[in-house]
Amino acid sequence: MSHKDKKVDLDRDRGIAPGLVAKTKKRLVVASGRSHPALAADVAAALGTELVPTEHRTFASGEILTRFEVSVRGCDVFLVQSFGPPVNEWLMELLIMLDAAKRASAKRITVVAPYYPYSRQDKKGRGREPISARLVADLLRTAGADRVMSVDLHAAQIQGFFDGPVDHLFAKPVLLDHFVRTLSDEDRAKLTVVSPDTGRVRVADQWSDSLGAPLAIIHKRRDPNVANQVTVNEIVGRVDGRVCLLVDDMIDTGGTILKAAQALKDNGAERVIVAATHAVFSDPATERLQDEAIDEVVVTDTIPLPPEKLFPGLRILPIAPLLARAIHEVFVDGSVTSMFDGAA
Repeated sequence: MSHKDKKVDLDRDRGIAPGLVAKTKKRLVVASGRSHPALAADVAAALGTELVPTEHRTFASGEILTRFEVSVRGCDVFLVQSFGPPVNEWLMELLIMLDAAKRASAKRITVVAPYYPYSRQDKKGRGREPISARLVADLLRTAGADRVMSVDLHAAQIQGFFDGPVDHLFAKPVLLDHFVRTLSDEDRAKLTVVSPDTGRVRVADQWSDSLGAPLAIIHKRRDPNVANQVTVNEIVGRVDGRVCLLVDDMIDTGGTILKAAQALKDNGAERVIVAATHAVFSDPATERLQDEAIDEVVVTDTIPLPPEKLFPGLRILPIAPLLARAIHEVFVDGSVTSMFDGAA
């Protein structure tokens, strides 16, 4: 046996299949759709790189074209696309980007969707309804996604809809750090964490433990036949004379948050601060959130907000550092779970 052949056999001796070693190294690339380019650019900058030059076109007929202007062959591609309005156009653009990356021979494609579209349609509330969150997962997988990364899914079971790895990130460290730094000692002494409904009790309880504050719960009812209509029934827990921190995963029209804040003020709350991950802010959210019952609103920039949606009491925190760290962990085969003390 020649010396050259012996080198190949050494792989077999170590329990590794004989073969050739490529000279190429892993390459992380970040590409962006048009929904939130500022966030994607911030993520790329935090990773120490730049966005992949990409051509996007929308033809007169409304059809979309996406083309990567440089080679992504063999790359670990992370496609960043958030889902503010128009949601359906951005979803279609993402699917087309996935197809383009797959046909360009990307080695692995990860969808980074800070806000997962259709996440509230995660189950059948009535007969003959779709489960659209599952449909979105199927579309992503069929289009070529190998992995999905998202922040604060509306329901944790959405992770099971995608047939592949899902990195469920939490914005709590970003929001919590803000309140730890900005709340005065007097406010901390009077702080009560409030869940706006029974569905968010687990998250609010985690906030309560982290801040060392008591927990209150608002019981609400919705009419299943009328969208965005909420009735507050009662408050469980002490809120009189307290600084109440309302925590939720998203604010859409602001109806739930406004009703909750008004109920807290009616029951003697001194101040009401709202913390949410996703600022969907469908009309008339901006007007509702400026109600005198709400003293401050703190959100992250998972969804882009146009100037007309901004108001004086709003604080927007950057989510890009969290996304960049998670992307790096995935790329180097590290641990995303370790970012959240084993909770992810």
